Amino acid sequence: MRFHLRLLSVCAGLLLSAGWAIAAPATPIGVEGAKHLLNRTAFGATPAEIHQYAKLDRTEAVDHLLQEADAAPPPSVPEGLADYLPPSRLRAAEGDDKKQLIRQIISQGLDLKSWWLNQMLIADTPGAQFRERMTLFWHNHFTSSLEKVKEPALLLRQNQLLRQEALGNFGRLLHAVGKDPAMVVYLDSATNRRGQPNENFAREVMELFTLGEGNYTEADIHEAARAYTGWSIDPETGDYKWRPFAHDGGSKTVLGQTGNFNGDDILDILLSRPETARFVMTKLWRSFVSPEPDAKQIEKLARTFRDSRYDIRAAMRALLLSPAFWAPENHAVLIKSPVDLVVGSLRTLSFHVPDPYPFIFSLRQQGEDIFSPPNVKGWPGGDAWINTNSLLARKQFLDRLLRDDGGGGGNRQMMGQMMAGGKKLGMEGRTRLASAMSSIRFDASAWNDALSQSGLTAEQALLALPPADTVSPEMADRAVLRALVLDPAYQVK
Repeated sequence: MRFHLRLLSVCAGLLLSAGWAIAAPATPIGVEGAKHLLNRTAFGATPAEIHQYAKLDRTEAVDHLLQEADAAPPPSVPEGLADYLPPSRLRAAEGDDKKQLIRQIISQGLDLKSWWLNQMLIADTPGAQFRERMTLFWHNHFTSSLEKVKEPALLLRQNQLLRQEALGNFGRLLHAVGKDPAMVVYLDSATNRRGQPNENFAREVMELFTLGEGNYTEADIHEAARAYTGWSIDPETGDYKWRPFAHDGGSKTVLGQTGNFNGDDILDILLSRPETARFVMTKLWRSFVSPEPDAKQIEKLARTFRDSRYDIRAAMRALLLSPAFWAPENHAVLIKSPVDLVVGSLRTLSFHVPDPYPFIFSLRQQGEDIFSPPNVKGWPGGDAWINTNSLLARKQFLDRLLRDDGGGGGNRQMMGQMMAGGKKLGMEGRTRLASAMSSIRFDASAWNDALSQSGLTAEQALLALPPADTVSPEMADRAVLRALVLDPAYQVK
């Protein structure tokens, strides 16, 4: 036995002296690592999910997450949500018929928001959650809003596109989004015609979608706008439509290249620039790693992104396996978005939510009204999530979620808050709101059982940092949970 051990030691020494590295056994990421990974990539994490991922090492955990994301099926769409209303029908309507159509559009828009919120809640694996989070990331990158587009069916189509390519190919996504009907309407591409170029899309595709501010000139924008002329929409079907008679087929010079470019040619030129990969990776870093990007590591990740021909899955794998993602100094440095706070709380605590309709109004009050970003730049995130109004709304939501009077169903104060957020609702909407609120349930016994089976404490399951305030061990279970979610530590991930 001693001879064999000595032989192994000699062999190891020879390999090391020859420049060979001996891989150390992979170390499981543990509870803290699992919680960190899942809170950044999913919307919260249940005790069972934390327990499952804690056993894996970093590579196993990230790869398992991506495999689950790949396996996530596309969500089903309720009947009527995809119905498109041609503008001509609304223009032709009069009196009560017109009012009814307007109410129908408003109701369909609220149904759309509730539908997506439900997808975030019911995605049944951390990987499926990750796909929804990436869909939300692209929703905030390629922004469009109901207020400008007005037609919910078009926003639904865009959402399905973003989900389809959430971990697909950025180049393919960029080309598809450029011709996406909701984007055509939102950035006025349909009014971009030969001799009268509208520069909205040309500007935003450079500043916000690819290169980033400062990496192009006004002349580049003007010339690129000429290339996008002819991109339009069929108002009767809501489909993209190419109008060749409106296209400027002349020579254009964009970013130093000259030719009779069309819109797709310009997008390819933007994709060929190193600034594009750098810009997108910087946004991903701020969303998943820390508020302050590391320029050297961004450059390395951007190179991986470009070398993979803009494979989003490859870029996210590299980012999630980077030393920076796991660095202790980057734990608990991101402020939870309203979606993180609402969906994450409901998921982590395993609330029974048959209809998430009330929570679209809570998100609105907290500052993240999905499908209605504040402007073309989207939600800035970070510290901007916390201001006087939003902080109050966040605390009210958490305070009322775990009140002793039923955790939502019988909570008249929470009902009042939701009603205030949806004050323009008609009778039908208010009836649905009341019904949905009454059906929300928190099963404290089931939560405690899940906690016990995972071997975690409530503090371990809920907080990324030790609590700022002491939680008395004499408190009842619900009071402990309420104290923890109201602690400042619960606001970060």
